[in-house]
Amino acid sequence: MHPRWWPRGDKVSEQSPNRITRIFEEHRQANTKALMPFVVGGHPTPDSLPSLLKAMDGAGADIIEIGFPFSDPIADGPVIAAAMHEALQNKVTPGKILESISAVRPHINAGLVAMLSVSIADRLGRASFLDRAKAAGLDGVILPDLDPEEAPEVANLCDQRELALGLLVGPATTGPRLATILSSCRGFVYLLARAGITGESDQAPEVEARVAELRSLTQLPVACGFGIGSASQVEAVTQHADAAIVGSALVRRLQDAADPAACASDFVQELSAGLGQPEA
Repeated sequence: MHPRWWPRGDKVSEQSPNRITRIFEEHRQANTKALMPFVVGGHPTPDSLPSLLKAMDGAGADIIEIGFPFSDPIADGPVIAAAMHEALQNKVTPGKILESISAVRPHINAGLVAMLSVSIADRLGRASFLDRAKAAGLDGVILPDLDPEEAPEVANLCDQRELALGLLVGPATTGPRLATILSSCRGFVYLLARAGITGESDQAPEVEARVAELRSLTQLPVACGFGIGSASQVEAVTQHADAAIVGSALVRRLQDAADPAACASDFVQELSAGLGQPEA
């Protein structure tokens, strides 16, 4: 488990840099890498999010992604799609998720990032949604279906609120589209380790060349997701990327867990074994 250099949620002042930026900078200085587990808000039960966030924070998660349920999941494989469907069936709403985040934010250190379809933000208006996200204690958003042409405007909205903005870079994204995405990211870049949909894989994704390419184009940290589900895969990916994102493997374990919080804590600790240790 990494030592925590950044303050608890109730200790972040208006003048502080964005928490996501701080987390990655501290890891850079210590020559260590970050772990970013993903859970679906309202899964496995409608009220489980606060206990899951506390458990993963206590187990050493650096940044936690919270998926907002959507009826047409974007690039999500069957495990996450089923979890989102179940949450929607249980009438979990964006407002309820934000309330859960607000309740737990003062008690945890981890960065919190919402992953949601831009259409969810559009229902309230993008600026209004980001205001609510900031007020609830979120540190950033990931918008997997944001049109790159609209990304600079959203980046400006995030800048005004000191929110990170993670945009997805696919294995084959190149040229002007890639340049626009990278210039609009704030805090980190979300690299898809492979094409297709989310889900577990027996093999660690090959990301060395792609990460090297991105490093030649941006100074932002690179977080890598899709197909990462074990400590050995975390280790393989973070030989090159700055963070490993683990989603389907965790969501699958939570589905039938007798004690979801304990399950999440145990799995985060297991995954953390794949991360390097701070230098003395």
